[in-house]
Amino acid sequence: MALQVIHSPDLKDKLFLKHHSGLPSTSRCKVPPVNLNVRTRMRRSAVKCSLSPDKHQNEISESNKLVELPLFPLPLVLFPGAILPLQIFEFRYRIMMHTLLQTDLRFGVIYSDNSNGGVEVGCVGEVVKHEKLNDDRFFLICKGQERFRVMNLVRTKPYLVAEVKWLEDRPSSSGKEDVESLAVEVENYMKDVIRLSNRLNGKPEKEAQDLRRNLFPTPFSFFVGSTFEGAPKEQQALLELEDTALRLKREKETLRNTLNYLTAASAVKDVFQSS
Repeated sequence: MALQVIHSPDLKDKLFLKHHSGLPSTSRCKVPPVNLNVRTRMRRSAVKCSLSPDKHQNEISESNKLVELPLFPLPLVLFPGAILPLQIFEFRYRIMMHTLLQTDLRFGVIYSDNSNGGVEVGCVGEVVKHEKLNDDRFFLICKGQERFRVMNLVRTKPYLVAEVKWLEDRPSSSGKEDVESLAVEVENYMKDVIRLSNRLNGKPEKEAQDLRRNLFPTPFSFFVGSTFEGAPKEQQALLELEDTALRLKREKETLRNTLNYLTAASAVKDVFQSS
């Protein structure tokens, strides 16, 4: 499915306001029951799962450096490891694509809509496949890579470019065992939500198998967030968290609320069918 890109012309102003006016963080938002899209594809190699102490120190040092990154505002949230199809037709972003095709094929995806005040945290999209059409449009397949925080705007024309800092999850105070048990709980809730959703939609209630696919807790938490279809503000809040355990706990709460909603809806359906 090709996504038609929508650009917000006021994004540069929103980013400026976000940095200077103390606007409320999207991580405070609450979310109602969500629809899961478990067809989102993840690549296990896309997210770093563990580091040796020396390498971790090197990564911390690298993450403190500012790098320039072209930004692409979209009405969606990209997660590390997720696959994103795009159709590029707006002139400024066709210019960006011509530049990227000569460099490293990476740009920053940041969530933007008409109601938010701009966001600081986004995810790098790496072009893994592309096709240029005769009318100069592009079809792209992108893969989510590392997260970043926007620190400074470098320029706004012909497209946004910012200085960014890389983000990684900090070591969790909950311990590895607690994080692993949280991941197991979240997977079980996902399976129950899928089963009940299938039942309500008249589909076979077959058991969902191996949703984790041997992913470590951190990349699995990104995968879960990518399935929360139709709740971009909640997805943005999950993307901004820098603690795997906190992200999994929030996802667990959302899935539990969704399961309660589906259970009630299923009970009502059974009553009407039996009457």
